[in-house]
Amino acid sequence: MSAALPLIGHRDAEVAFISANESGKLHHAWLIEGPAGIGKARLAMRLAAYMLGARGPGDSPMDAAQDDPVMQSYLAGGHPDQRTVQIELNDKGKPRQDITVDQIRDLNHFFTLRPAMGGWRVGIIDALDELNRNGANALLKTLEEPPASSIMFLINHGSKPILPTIRSRCRILRLKRLSDEDTAAVLKSVDAPKESLGLARGRPGLGIRLSSPAGLQAANAARAMLRGMPKPNDALLTAALQTANADAVAMEAFSAEVLGWLADKADNNPVAADAWLRASRLLGEADELNMEASQTAAKVIAGLYSVVGQG
Repeated sequence: MSAALPLIGHRDAEVAFISANESGKLHHAWLIEGPAGIGKARLAMRLAAYMLGARGPGDSPMDAAQDDPVMQSYLAGGHPDQRTVQIELNDKGKPRQDITVDQIRDLNHFFTLRPAMGGWRVGIIDALDELNRNGANALLKTLEEPPASSIMFLINHGSKPILPTIRSRCRILRLKRLSDEDTAAVLKSVDAPKESLGLARGRPGLGIRLSSPAGLQAANAARAMLRGMPKPNDALLTAALQTANADAVAMEAFSAEVLGWLADKADNNPVAADAWLRASRLLGEADELNMEASQTAAKVIAGLYSVVGQG
C-alpha cells in the first residue's frame, strides 16, 4: 500500500503530534516552521487528513492510502470540515500580493460552525509570511478564543517576522532541512532533474523550483564567479549578473548560491556571517521595493569582497 500523501523526513514532528493527540491535551494551533521547500505544507496536509479521520497502517497512521474514504474527500477538496487559506488570484488571473483579511474572516466564520461530520474542524494557513497586518490581527480572534473541536495548522517559512501574540498562542513544530539522503529520495520520487540535487541544499522543493533552464544557468554562473573569488574576471562577473537578471527563478538561484557560499564560511568567519545577514536583508528589501534584479545582484556581489578581503 502506498500513501496518498507520502512524506520523507520529519518523523519526529509527526510522532510529537500523535503523542499530543493521544495524551488528550492537543493544542488548538500548531505553528509549523522551517525553510521553504522542506515539506511543511505536506506535513500540514497529513496532519489535517489525520485529524479528519484518514488512517494508514498501525505503525504509520498518517500514511492513509488513496482509497481511504476520508482521504479521497480531502484530496478532492470537498471535505466540509477542512479549509486551506492561500494567496488567491486577482481579477486579472495573477496572484495577489498577500492573503487578505477577508480570507481570514471567512476562516474565522468557518470555525464558528459545527463540524459537519461530527469530528473536527481543521484549517491550514499557507503561509503566515503572506498575511498582511490586518489579516494577522483578524487571525488572533480565533487563536485567542478557539471553538471546541477545532484545530489550525499555520505554516511559517520565516521570511518575515510574525506577531509575538500569534506565536505565543501556538505549539511549535520546528522542521529542519533534510539530510542529503532524504533530499535525494524526495527528488527521485518526483523524477526531478538530476541537477536539482545540487541546488537543493536540504530543501527538495527549492531544488525542483530552481532547476529550470534559467535557474540552472544562473546557479552555474554564480558558482563559477564564486570559484574565481577573490578576483573573478570580468567575464565571470558579467555572466553572473546577466543570468541572474533572466527571471525571478534565475535571481533566486543566484541568491541561493551566494547565500550558501557565505553560510558555509560563516561558522568560522564572523565577517562572512555579517555579510550573509546583510545580503539576506538586501534580497528581502529588493523584493519589497521591486528593485531590478541586475542592480540587486551587483550589490550582493559587492558585499562579497568584504569576506575575501577585497575593498
